Amino acid sequence: MRSLRRRAAVATAVAAGLVTIGGTLVAVTAQAATNGCSVSYTISSQWPGGFGANVAITNLGSAISSWSLSWSFGAGQSITQLWNGSYTQSGANVTVTNVSYNGSLGTGASTSFGFNGSWNNSSNPIPASFSLNGVACTGVVGTGSPTPSPSSTPSSSPSASPSSSPSSSPTPPPPGQGVCDIFAAGGTPCVAAHSTTRALYSAYSGSLYQVRRSSDNTTKNIGVVSAGGVADAASQDSFCAGTSCVITIIYDQSGRNNNLTQAPAGGAAGGPDNLANATGAPTSLNGHKAYGVYIPPGTGYRDNTATGTATGDNPEGEYAVFDGTHYNGGCCFDYGNAEKNSNDDGNGTMEAIYFGNIRVWGYGSGNGPWIMADLENGLFSGVNQHLNSNDPTITDRYLTAMIDGGPNHWAILGGNAQSGSLSTFYDGVRPNVSGYNPMRKQGAIILGTGGDNSKGAQGTFYEGVMTSGYPSASTNAAVQANIVAAGYGR
Repeated sequence: MRSLRRRAAVATAVAAGLVTIGGTLVAVTAQAATNGCSVSYTISSQWPGGFGANVAITNLGSAISSWSLSWSFGAGQSITQLWNGSYTQSGANVTVTNVSYNGSLGTGASTSFGFNGSWNNSSNPIPASFSLNGVACTGVVGTGSPTPSPSSTPSSSPSASPSSSPSSSPTPPPPGQGVCDIFAAGGTPCVAAHSTTRALYSAYSGSLYQVRRSSDNTTKNIGVVSAGGVADAASQDSFCAGTSCVITIIYDQSGRNNNLTQAPAGGAAGGPDNLANATGAPTSLNGHKAYGVYIPPGTGYRDNTATGTATGDNPEGEYAVFDGTHYNGGCCFDYGNAEKNSNDDGNGTMEAIYFGNIRVWGYGSGNGPWIMADLENGLFSGVNQHLNSNDPTITDRYLTAMIDGGPNHWAILGGNAQSGSLSTFYDGVRPNVSGYNPMRKQGAIILGTGGDNSKGAQGTFYEGVMTSGYPSASTNAAVQANIVAAGYGR
């Protein structure tokens, strides 16, 4: 790490704190002099045994290319999950370091991260001091410990089986939470989080995707309007004015660097895939313009070096928001877990969400399209290899599609991404065909193609994640409520 350089005159650090929980101010801002930093520590939610916090850093000194923020908890708290950074904790002492996309901070620049933690239910005081790259941010003024205000207790571990009858009116998520905050609170954190339309963590302020314009092959990262907010579509429009742009990278917001880039050649098709036209899928989120990823046949993205994703028979959850009116019968418009060599490695080496109306393998009721699972060498709509009538045709303009999978257990869920709750279309054992129990997942990530780069399908993608662990029904319901609240098409 590079240390902040001291100026000739060292000033005394000052601080002030503000956090609101249920209308009560209970947080802190620790602030150093002009050679240091300011840190805003906000307790965003709290429940028996656990809490969530957001931490914003502003660099008040010379420009730095990487950062390390340290503090000590005062009452035995500990971090259980952190995003937009990496952390270590030894006893009360915590150190958080940057990830690849948020390490560079110019003078006056800010970044943020968030975490979930545990506490002893009697005291959760704010940290007394912070230091950035070894420079103390001391002199905290204003104190206060948040009063417990639980509304519900998040699950400490994912349920082994999602409910087959989810609530028709899911409880809205706590204000300020992103979908990956919700998954983390449910004990199933995101290990990949992709979207060209919005941040999927409340504290995420990095880039969502990168575009390249045809006029000079220059690239530009497109971020969010504000931390946790929608994409800065105006920045793309300005950069691409008078020419055309393609999407070159869809960044992983989880901090694991599981970015989606141009899919390479695979076993089913020679040559790399095409890149999506950056303006092919205009949309809006509560009145804010954004762009999805419009995928015609021959277009696709992949990460064969992904880390943290489920392998073997380990459990995972996946969801995506698609355009339910853009599909075909080609193979295969997928998002999710695939082979790391871009080849067909046999039954059970994939677990991805499929959307379309192909009938070669499995299919559902009506004429399609259907949400199915691509498990390699088969698209499955349920336990049977072919028809499963409980998997309905679904054509909502904005569609939430989910696949959850664990040891000899998996589920298909779906719903309208603009209103209402999720429905469970299948929840049961693995398909009654040899090779799918146990699964042999490899953990690569694909978008728009099959595992062996079969690229005859089409579709539109807006956002999606992969989790570690099998999400509970309540977690999935809260995620659906968050998606509805995002306001697609409004």
